Amino acid sequence: MHLAASWPNWLEAHTTALVEVPLRIALIVVVLAVIRWVAKRAITRVVQHILQPSGDDHESRPPRRVGRGAAVLLRDRTRSSQRREQRARTIGSVLSSGVTIVLALLGTAMILDQVGIALGPLLASAGVVGLAIGFGAQSLVADYLSGLLIMVEDQYGVGDTVDLGEAVGEVERIGLRLTHVRDLNGGLWHIRNGEVLRVRNDSQDWARAVLDVAVAYDANLDTVYQVLEDAGRSLRQDPAFSAVLLEDPSVWGVQSLDADGVVVRLAVKTIPLQQWGVTRELRRRVKDALDAAGIDIPFPQRTIWLRNEEPETRLTAR
Repeated sequence: MHLAASWPNWLEAHTTALVEVPLRIALIVVVLAVIRWVAKRAITRVVQHILQPSGDDHESRPPRRVGRGAAVLLRDRTRSSQRREQRARTIGSVLSSGVTIVLALLGTAMILDQVGIALGPLLASAGVVGLAIGFGAQSLVADYLSGLLIMVEDQYGVGDTVDLGEAVGEVERIGLRLTHVRDLNGGLWHIRNGEVLRVRNDSQDWARAVLDVAVAYDANLDTVYQVLEDAGRSLRQDPAFSAVLLEDPSVWGVQSLDADGVVVRLAVKTIPLQQWGVTRELRRRVKDALDAAGIDIPFPQRTIWLRNEEPETRLTAR
């Protein structure tokens, strides 16, 4: 009888612990789950927006030029889509993980508060541990933050030719912590993103082919200018190079007066990564045009004086 009378009193005294607390915990979990779902939808939309191809990707590309001369290797269209996809997936993954971690920590703290566990000592202990880990992993945190900013700002991506200091070559893979660059000799460089202080990207927007041509001092510069312009114009009219050059090659004028001749500069804008092939082809055409016009290309000369019993003899070495 006494037990039956005390049971309602026990239920009334523990109603909060048995009903209200679980309901509050369930409400916290549901609200956080909804917030996470909304955040992931927003992140997915951002990723899809990044993955949308730009108008440049639909432009027609001429076929590769094979045979003699500079091989014009145009960038594979799939490179840009792979780079864009990798960048979008990585950013989306980082944002999703960040939202999940923040909501999980917030939910854990709120649930512990509902259960009645004091958060003060736990937060103090977590702060001390986090401070110790932060001091020990400063470089790691810097690497991840730098990698995230590199991707968000689109400083470079897979397939780009970059100069990161000692490492110069093509980017093969880029992550949040490391960037992998294959140099001209085939070596693979592993660079921590936190150590990337400056980047020269040769694959964005446009490039410039610059050719310095030395001619003899007795050459007529007006004739030289005309020959160089004609050589550049013939390159622009070549179907194999018409899509590579963004403008007509132009003669900038006399670059320097060297000991052996006058240096004249010829330059032209090209699509990215094609400036070296254009420079090689320009060099070949300029050489043929100067020979046809009878303009000498100077070479170093040295005069040696020999003194002996005979009259002085002068030898000219070339």
